[in-house]
Amino acid sequence: MKYMLTYDLMEAARNTNQWLGATAQAIGSYPAVAMNPAMGLLRAWGEVTERSFARMIAKPDWGIPSFAGPDGRDHVVSVETLVSKPFGDLLHFSVAGREPKARRILLVAPMSGHYATLLRKTVVSLLPDAEVFITDWKNARDIPVSAGKFDVEDYTLHVVEFMRHLGDDLHVVAVCQPAPLVLAATAYLAEEEPEAQPRSLTLIGGPIDPDANATDVTDFGHSVTMGQLEETMIQRVGFKYAGVGRMVYPGLLQLASFISMNASTHTQAFTNQIFAVAKGEGSDHDRHNVFYDEYLAVMDMPAEFYLSTVERIFKGREIIRNVFEVAGRRVNFDKITTVAVKTVEGEEDDISAPGQCAAALDLLTGLPESKKAWHVEPGAGHYGIFAGRSWRNNIRPLVLDFIDANAEAPANRAVAAE
Repeated sequence: MKYMLTYDLMEAARNTNQWLGATAQAIGSYPAVAMNPAMGLLRAWGEVTERSFARMIAKPDWGIPSFAGPDGRDHVVSVETLVSKPFGDLLHFSVAGREPKARRILLVAPMSGHYATLLRKTVVSLLPDAEVFITDWKNARDIPVSAGKFDVEDYTLHVVEFMRHLGDDLHVVAVCQPAPLVLAATAYLAEEEPEAQPRSLTLIGGPIDPDANATDVTDFGHSVTMGQLEETMIQRVGFKYAGVGRMVYPGLLQLASFISMNASTHTQAFTNQIFAVAKGEGSDHDRHNVFYDEYLAVMDMPAEFYLSTVERIFKGREIIRNVFEVAGRRVNFDKITTVAVKTVEGEEDDISAPGQCAAALDLLTGLPESKKAWHVEPGAGHYGIFAGRSWRNNIRPLVLDFIDANAEAPANRAVAAE
């Protein structure tokens, strides 16, 4: 599958489905046939189909709403870029007319097929109480081949650079996939530049030890060889995009994988939406569109990042075995001695099951027990632990309390490097 033709054919199929949806919508809306109930269903099918396939290549806007502050004024939020690199930017959500908050939180977004905007609700929930920063990873199809490679080590070093830029009065929250790499970045700083370490680290639903509690995701990683994975999942970007020729794991393939895990649920959701639109009950910002506009917007991952994640994090379990290397040097997790670490897991998480993330606490042998904390949210699935009701009502207050409890700079940081 590693050919431009394959990538272009996949894009052509997506574009054709979008065109079919637009055509059906136009035919069903024609006044001469619009009164026919069947034509109403055709129009509704076309509207839902066209919107869905169009969203697959569009990066969602952050769309952070203004909010009322304690001064009674509405504060407008703007997005500013602090550090720009070929594969990702460091963003700051600047709140106009407000004094900087003491809490400074860096959200490390996953590079797992969706844009960082997947954490929009997380950002919105934290903004009233903190200065919020986020890693905004770029779509690999738009990155020229001349920019070079990007694998798990490069990801780790990007996080290191972002931490250094923001300073030590920082609290880092890693969501899902980046949890093991953010832990590695912290261990890297613990040896190389201990004064640049964050004050706390919250790991949410990440695969520190993928074998601690197997899921379909981990089973898939063990059931295929790296050769099979490279041959069936990797494609070369076609001529339409700036990254022409770059080897990637296409977002459309990842989306197909996501949907197949809960195919019946998604089928029912789209069926219900078609009938709702046909009855005039659908709207541009209804619950279905708000969710799927984000869910269907996918990005390509650099092939070397995807393959090295599977090989080193899932198959080799290099993090939990404490043998992970960055730039030719092994990072020692027992060197983390002053950074408070909290793990958060969802009881019903079918992507990173309970136990996978909490394994980080046993790995940190140099960290006092008083600096460790963990939480398993009853009844919560994967998305609920960082963006749903469980996050808003239960987990977010716990995370903010953990941050406040560890807001003071550790006094023995310089000693930790000796």
